[in-house]
Amino acid sequence: MKQGRVLIFTLLFIAILAISRIAGLGNSLQAASSVGKDTLTMVTSPDYPPYEYYDTQGGERNIVGFDIDIANAIAQQLGFKLKVMESDFNGLIPALQGNRADFVMAGMTPTEQRKKNVDFSITYYEAKDTIVAPKGSNIKKPQDLSGKKVGVQLGTIQEQNAKKIAQKVAGIQLKQLNKVPEVIQEIKSQRIDAAIVEDTVAKGFAQANPELEFNIIPKQEVAGSAIAFPKSSPLVEPFNKVLQKLKDKGELEKLVTKWFSRSNTAGTSSTAAVPKGGFNLDFTRIIPDIPFILQGIPLTLLFTGLSVSLGLIWGTVLSLLKISGIKPLGWVANAYTSIFRGTPLLLQLALVYYATPQLTGYDISALQAGVFTFTLNSGAYMSETIRGGIQAVDKGQSEAAMSMGVSYWLMMWDIILPQALKNILPALVNETIGLLKDSALVSTVGVVEILRSAQIVGANKYIYFEPLLFAGLIYYVLVMGLTKSASVLERRLRLSE
Repeated sequence: MKQGRVLIFTLLFIAILAISRIAGLGNSLQAASSVGKDTLTMVTSPDYPPYEYYDTQGGERNIVGFDIDIANAIAQQLGFKLKVMESDFNGLIPALQGNRADFVMAGMTPTEQRKKNVDFSITYYEAKDTIVAPKGSNIKKPQDLSGKKVGVQLGTIQEQNAKKIAQKVAGIQLKQLNKVPEVIQEIKSQRIDAAIVEDTVAKGFAQANPELEFNIIPKQEVAGSAIAFPKSSPLVEPFNKVLQKLKDKGELEKLVTKWFSRSNTAGTSSTAAVPKGGFNLDFTRIIPDIPFILQGIPLTLLFTGLSVSLGLIWGTVLSLLKISGIKPLGWVANAYTSIFRGTPLLLQLALVYYATPQLTGYDISALQAGVFTFTLNSGAYMSETIRGGIQAVDKGQSEAAMSMGVSYWLMMWDIILPQALKNILPALVNETIGLLKDSALVSTVGVVEILRSAQIVGANKYIYFEPLLFAGLIYYVLVMGLTKSASVLERRLRLSE
């Protein structure tokens, strides 16, 4: 029982440190400068080279690219500091609507539908759409897509243009995916026949995958990229003035040459060709980027540790409410458990991350949102486990304590809970392992943990399997280490009986 009390005190200490840590992770925008703020937050989707992507060489975690250079040039002209955050592409406009960002740059086209929700600057670059398909497939123009499965990135102008093509060409089946690398992989896996991708991005993938080709769609409306702002943002006018100035001085054209020239396409120089119809793994392609992927381990462990510690405390509270004998408290705890076990974790994460700033005015960070959501969710599951562990303790223990005049809460803290925790240790380890693996979900709101790091490397190198398999190896090693540690602790607890 002494070991059990030590475990409880350790978890409480971790929880206190966690709360202190989380309290210092908030984002704040300070007032000053010519645009009314000293620091402006830009949100982007850094999986779209050469517009924006992570520089992974030597383990660096800097987002670079065409859009980043433009944003830095604007920041220099207007005298503000630039803070760059990341999100999936389909989360960019919600970030603006939730006051999580001052502006968005991600090669975004100002469509009429988007203009209903956000404001746009003048266009700073114009690109064309292409059809990416296997060589020899004879899929070169929209008419050739008849009866074909076509992939697009969710939420992009390419998705909208593909829908327009589908209205004119019969038999097209669209498949929407979150990232362009996933779309390209679907072509290579022969699940789709072709994809519609922007020309500057298609060039990089075709260069890295010689079995693919791309053809520019003829007679199309040229899609222009612009900066997105929240509705009625005062930043639109000053940004437009700087963009026009950069255009007039030829600075934008210099950046176009820098980033869109064939020799500067991100990641292509170190890729190897995959034979058509074959499957060739070459892990040497990711060796320079291994330090970048490994940097995701501490964040994954921090996130898991905080979520487990706080979830255990919250689950204990819920379990005590359920067995308290006070019916209203039991109903509330059971209803809470039902809601959080009956809805997807990803949905809960999205609601906490995007809704919190609008409902409370607090700009919750991605890590805070992840820890808070996983604490609420794991607490619901752990409460049932802990309740079962408490009720499994022999009733004679509680009866003996009460006969000696020990108060209910002291008896629960000093006698029942330590024994219950020892009994349910294997179940708690399983929950911890589940949280460790589910931590990959926080990548959807911009946390660069292990899986997200691997996806970034894959996007930069225009490859898919090697970084993901390496990430899988890391998860396996971490899970095995956790399992071994839990076995050692369980043996010690048994020896202390």
